[in-house]
Amino acid sequence: MRTRTVSTALAVLFSSTALAVGTTGSAMADSSKALPISSYGDIAVDGVHKRVYISDPSGNKVVVTDYAGKVVTTVPNLPGVQDLAIAPDSRSVYAAVPGSDAVVAIETATSTAAAQYGTGENTRPRTLAVAGGRVWFMYGKQPSHHLGSFDPAQSSPEVALDQLPGIGWYDAPELESAGNTLVLGVHGTWSGLAVYDVSTSTPVLRKQGMPSEAANYMDDFALSADGKKIVAASGESPYAATAINTDDLTRTGGYPTKADHPNSAAIAPDGTVALSSYSWYDTDIYIYKPGATTPYRTYTYDQGTPGGDTITSRGLAWAPDGTKLFALANSYGGLSLRVLDDATRYPVKATVSAPAKATRAKRLDVTGKLTSGKSFPSGSKVTVTRTDIDSPKGKSLGTKTVGSSGAFSFSDTPPAGGNVTYTATYAGDATHAPASGKDTVAVSRTATALTLNHNGGTYSYGAKVSFTAHLGKTYRNRTVEIWADPFGADKPKKLLKKGQVNSKGNLSVTVSMTRNTAVTAVYAGDARSGSKTVKSTAYAKVKVSTSVSKQYRTGKIGSTTYYWFHKNTDPVLTTSMTYYKGRQQRFGLQVYYQGKWYDADPEYFALGTNGTSVVRLEAPGESGIRARMRSSYVKRSSGDNVNSTTHGAWKYLYFTK
Repeated sequence: MRTRTVSTALAVLFSSTALAVGTTGSAMADSSKALPISSYGDIAVDGVHKRVYISDPSGNKVVVTDYAGKVVTTVPNLPGVQDLAIAPDSRSVYAAVPGSDAVVAIETATSTAAAQYGTGENTRPRTLAVAGGRVWFMYGKQPSHHLGSFDPAQSSPEVALDQLPGIGWYDAPELESAGNTLVLGVHGTWSGLAVYDVSTSTPVLRKQGMPSEAANYMDDFALSADGKKIVAASGESPYAATAINTDDLTRTGGYPTKADHPNSAAIAPDGTVALSSYSWYDTDIYIYKPGATTPYRTYTYDQGTPGGDTITSRGLAWAPDGTKLFALANSYGGLSLRVLDDATRYPVKATVSAPAKATRAKRLDVTGKLTSGKSFPSGSKVTVTRTDIDSPKGKSLGTKTVGSSGAFSFSDTPPAGGNVTYTATYAGDATHAPASGKDTVAVSRTATALTLNHNGGTYSYGAKVSFTAHLGKTYRNRTVEIWADPFGADKPKKLLKKGQVNSKGNLSVTVSMTRNTAVTAVYAGDARSGSKTVKSTAYAKVKVSTSVSKQYRTGKIGSTTYYWFHKNTDPVLTTSMTYYKGRQQRFGLQVYYQGKWYDADPEYFALGTNGTSVVRLEAPGESGIRARMRSSYVKRSSGDNVNSTTHGAWKYLYFTK
């Protein structure tokens, strides 16, 4: 036990009292899913099995997700795995594994490593593509990289190396393919492209170079499905990606981006172009329709808001059918996969406008509009639903035809009061994404009478108090909930009782008052009776007692019992109080002088975890002194507001010779 001293000057009315204490006792369908990876290499999409493959070089693995971004499985033991390429028939995903000097084939039906093709000692393949029936890969290390290939259809494929004699690459070029066309692209400050015909096992150079607009800082490039167009994600201000003709590598157009220079490019089967830029507080993804140079759809993920992130370099990939765009994103929380549904369809905004207030059982009129960058087909319709208390899952009001301007309207007579929501949903079409809009009307209901007793009452610690809620006349619902919310962050709000009131309209519950408690009665309302909530706050005292020791006797002075001490003996005062984390007891001390009690400055001392506080009061060294003390809990001043202010009993002290 630790005991602290209260140093006093009782003989001079505690004018310089100093106290000390001792204690005893001991945060659209588009989605984003976090990925279990620490680095990013490449992304490939299997449209047959609806799987997305993502390589993690640092983790030596490939993570496989479904089309919603949920992790399905992991392909492990792939040291430093980098680039990925999917076979035209989607039966295999090929992975460049430099740490094993190999290309590994992952079987898409089972998402397991099915075959390993050694590329030779210290070749360290980094990038690859499938074209002309062969798997092509770049291998080697700085200052020179070279091209190799093999035919996976052979029972024992023979790996061919050094297939570009006389051409060395300081950095491993990115490889993209379409049919018999293979494109090599060097990233970095001095970028370049080379186009090869690989209809045979020997690549034939068609064109090498780079338009000046895209010559610097190319982070990524994409090749169209027909092999005729390249989009290079490169270039400095004014920021724009470059469209390049594959045959002669001449510029055919550009895709302006208002943020930083683009760092990823992907081309959908129909020619739709997706670009991303490394932008913290501006547009992250741009979508361009074939032949257009203005984005018809953009996505922004502000780093300053929860869920904000940037898109990684080479981080875009289309689903083979063009229905989804996958984006590898980097945020404060790590790497994640963003799945963008309907990225190839024009976005649609649906708005619904209803009156702010309305009278139940009276007609009201609702208008709405669909807005898009492309006109809607004739006869387009929206489906309308009404959601209210009687129809919480929604009730169909049928379909409404959309006019040439996108406008629509309808009327309704709401049978139920309360918040009534009207929702108009457009299912989408071949060129428009789905959309939904809604508006809510406050429909009148009869006011409900609800009361709860004992508001403001103060009770001794542990008292059993019966709280009764009284519900007045209602239309149908007679159910009331009674909740208790004890003061203090460690105790959650709790439902004590839910049930129908009795024939008198009452529902009661008993609360043990160990803390100040806010008791709430809640009536949810019904179709014609309004909701109602009432609260009563009741207060609970603490248990507090003080024991005295070191006295040599007790005796009365007048009618009051005193603890008698020799003038040089220090009294020890032990207080026990209901414990709460961080709670202090208020130590009050008074001295008796010429017929009156005078206060010394009170002080606060922490309780031990068992609720005990021990104070040694320094003896005055003078006889004839009378004093008294008491321990108190003072709401807020004692460190919390969990209980109501409670004063302990006075303990009287008398000092003799």
